[in-house]
Amino acid sequence: MTLHHDSSSSPLRYATSILLWPALYVGGLATAGLAFATSSPVLWFNVVYLSVVAIIALFERLMPYEPAWLAPDGETLNNLGHTFLTKGIVQIAAAFGASFPLLVAIFAQPFFGSQPHIWPAHWSMISQVVLGLVIAEFGLYAAHRLAHERLGLWRFHALHHSVTRLWVLNTGRFHVIDSLIKVSLSQLPLYLLGAPLPVFLWIGAVTAFTGLLTHCNVEMRTGPLDWIFSTPRLHRWHHSKDLAEGNSNYGENIVLWDQLFGTYFNPDRPSSTDIGITGKVSRSFIGQLVQPFSKSGARQILGRKPSAD
Repeated sequence: MTLHHDSSSSPLRYATSILLWPALYVGGLATAGLAFATSSPVLWFNVVYLSVVAIIALFERLMPYEPAWLAPDGETLNNLGHTFLTKGIVQIAAAFGASFPLLVAIFAQPFFGSQPHIWPAHWSMISQVVLGLVIAEFGLYAAHRLAHERLGLWRFHALHHSVTRLWVLNTGRFHVIDSLIKVSLSQLPLYLLGAPLPVFLWIGAVTAFTGLLTHCNVEMRTGPLDWIFSTPRLHRWHHSKDLAEGNSNYGENIVLWDQLFGTYFNPDRPSSTDIGITGKVSRSFIGQLVQPFSKSGARQILGRKPSAD
């Protein structure tokens, strides 16, 4: 097994591994703020997003966490297909599609955000975003945990866990049904509370950049950040084949609800590279979309023998 976080790393690599996560996270959000201030916020946000993707892809080659994950797995086109589909057809024209939450916010929020007296609109924007993130994260946590604990939902979520390597381009590998459930449970409470559009834009940005970073195959030392944010280290544990390790760290952006509900997992050893599922997911894009809807397909996903009838 590869020895991760080699103590013999050069001082430059060691320093980079410490600084890279906060630099990409803060830098991404700062430039997203500039994008939001333009007349075409979604377009320029996608430019920022793709720039971060390119930077991460470069560092995956320069300092990978698991060198074996650099080898192709035949799933790149499927990964991109699921990303495009789950992030919205309109977004395909602009970019890979990290901005589905932004698109939903722009078109749906005016119809739902009708209770301004409930939402603390007098707070500073950063305070509103933090509050919105905590509320949205509860929905994301609930959706994610249920997807692991209920087989009827796992059949859709298993697609995301079926990969045997983590890297930047399988960040958006989610079944469209899985994504719709997550979006509904996380954003509907904010709509009903009357959160303003900028809150949705910022939460969408946080989710986009956090997703890229949690799935990247880059050596990063996140230390105390692991207690607050969903980091690559924590998410690798979540993808572990060992259910005692994998049924943990459900938070998408922050791990507050994992801490409160006892599902936080971060032992003092390198996080797992033995990832995947015991079942089998179709190799084709269309097959992956339709497989969960049939009885035989669901049994394949769950790793069960074909039904006798």
